[in-house]
Formats: sequence, C-alpha cells, structure tokens
Amino acid sequence: PTSAQVTAVHHPGRFRYTLDNNILTAAQRQFYEDNGYLLIKKLVSDEDIERFRKEFVRICKKEVNLPGAMIMKDETLRSQYGQSEKVVNKIQDFQEDEELFRYCTLPEVLKYVECFTGPNIMAMHTMLINKLPDSDKQTFLHPMHQDLHYFPFRPADRIVCSWTAMERADQGNGCLVVQPGMHKQPLKPHGYPKWEHKANKLFHGLLDEDEKSPRVHLVMEKGDTVFFHPLLIHGSGINKTSGFRKSISCHFAGSECCYIDVKNTSQEHLEKEIVEVACQKYGMTSVELRDIWNFRARLVQGERINL
Repeated sequence: PTSAQVTAVHHPGRFRYTLDNNILTAAQRQFYEDNGYLLIKKLVSDEDIERFRKEFVRICKKEVNLPGAMIMKDETLRSQYGQSEKVVNKIQDFQEDEELFRYCTLPEVLKYVECFTGPNIMAMHTMLINKLPDSDKQTFLHPMHQDLHYFPFRPADRIVCSWTAMERADQGNGCLVVQPGMHKQPLKPHGYPKWEHKANKLFHGLLDEDEKSPRVHLVMEKGDTVFFHPLLIHGSGINKTSGFRKSISCHFAGSECCYIDVKNTSQEHLEKEIVEVACQKYGMTSVELRDIWNFRARLVQGERINL
C-alpha cells in the first residue's frame, strides 16, 4: 500500500461541501473540502458501543426479530459455529431495530452530520459490519468503490456517511482505505470485480480502478468516527487477525434531496439487482426502487420533505 498526501493547505474561496455553522473549524472544513473525509476522535462513547455490540450478538443468536434487515452470513461456518457472531459478517438496514438505530440519533453524531446535510436529516442506509477473520479466501475484502453508486438520490454534496469504529481498526484487521480528493471526481462505472470466487452479492467495485492511485489507511480507535462524501473512493482490506473488526455506520441525507431515475445511467444494472433481491425476499412481482428507499429511510431530525 502507498501513502497519499492529504491536503492541508488553505485555499480561500467559498466552501462547497460543508455548510456554515459553528461546529466545524475553518481547518476542519478545509480538510473535508480538499480530501472528502473528516475523522473525529472518540466521538461515540464506550457505553453506547457496548450496547450496540450486545444487540448485534442478540440478533446473531436470533433472539431479536429484525424486519426488513439483510443479515449476511458465511454459510460455510454455520456447521462449525451455529447461530453466532462468528458467522454473521454484516447487518444491513437495521432501521427497525430501536437499539441499533439509536446510533443514527446520537446528538454527538447528528451535530456533525448537520454540517454536511443541513438541519433536515434522513437516515437512509444503515449497516453494522463484523469483518470476520479471513486471511486465505479474502471473502470479505471490499473493493474500492463510491457509495453514490448505490444511491438513487441527489445532490451528492448533501449526503454523508458516518462510520464509527467499534474497536481499533488498522491494516491488520481490515481498516477503511480512502483515496483523498477523489470526491471531486464524477461517479464512475461499477460492477463485480474479476476475482475468482471472491465477489459478494451487491459488493460492487470500480471497473477501472487505478491500482497506483495514492491511498490512506484510516487507523481508528474505538469510538473514532469518520465522516465522508459519497463520491470518495474507499474500500477495506481483509482481516488477518483471529478477532472481529466491528463498525457501525449510517448514510445520512438532507431531506430536501430528491430521488432520480437511474435508467440509462451506470446505476441501472444495480437497480435491477436490488429490485430482484427485494422481490425474492418479500414475494412480490414488482417494486419501484424509490419505494425500497422510502421503506429504508427514517427521519432523525427536522422535517421530512422529499426523501
């Protein structure tokens, strides 16, 4: 891995990616403008993280019924470990679980989110990732990608991800990897990477990834939270340890954002895949993509306008 130079030079002029308030310093705003991400140390308390971890374990043990959630497992491990956290690598769309959804409503998180989205905030996409030990198959390697590829709403600048480490994340256990400044690039074509037996359902990656592009490994301690733009190119490596690397995240958007039609765009093939999965899961013959997102979305602050 190479090390990227993160920009720390002030460029006078109007801020595009952040909004005026008294939360971010001028230096923090400039860092996000230039690099597309901002790391806030020790933002979420150990007590809250412990509560999220306990709820995750309860879900893994099927002690909690979670409607609408997608629980991703390594089925090859089930015979060995049964229903446990050693099998589940991700819970997606946990918005109906009041305990996990507390993360999306934490005042300490929302005060930063508002700097990017404005005061009317929707929680659009929720995930708790439990990166399993994986040094040989590389099953849980997440290819470099832009999150906007998954989202049929705009403008991109009023969307932000909040990603919190639930324990130390480093290169050993597969921390986030970012390419600073790439949020200024347009949305690029995505698809399944050409890795034999290593492509996970809906884990799309850049089709024309530049392997030599500079990147930064975000080493984070428990409770550290990174906010990043949906066009920032990022991914994560494999977990080479015997433990688990947990994180909890939410993509937020200003409720003034609007749904777009992704037909005849690079996102069209993803729309077909998501609709197909939803129809299989709920026994429907057809469903609109925006209806799926309406179901996922929950208001966390202010007024629900468009989303």
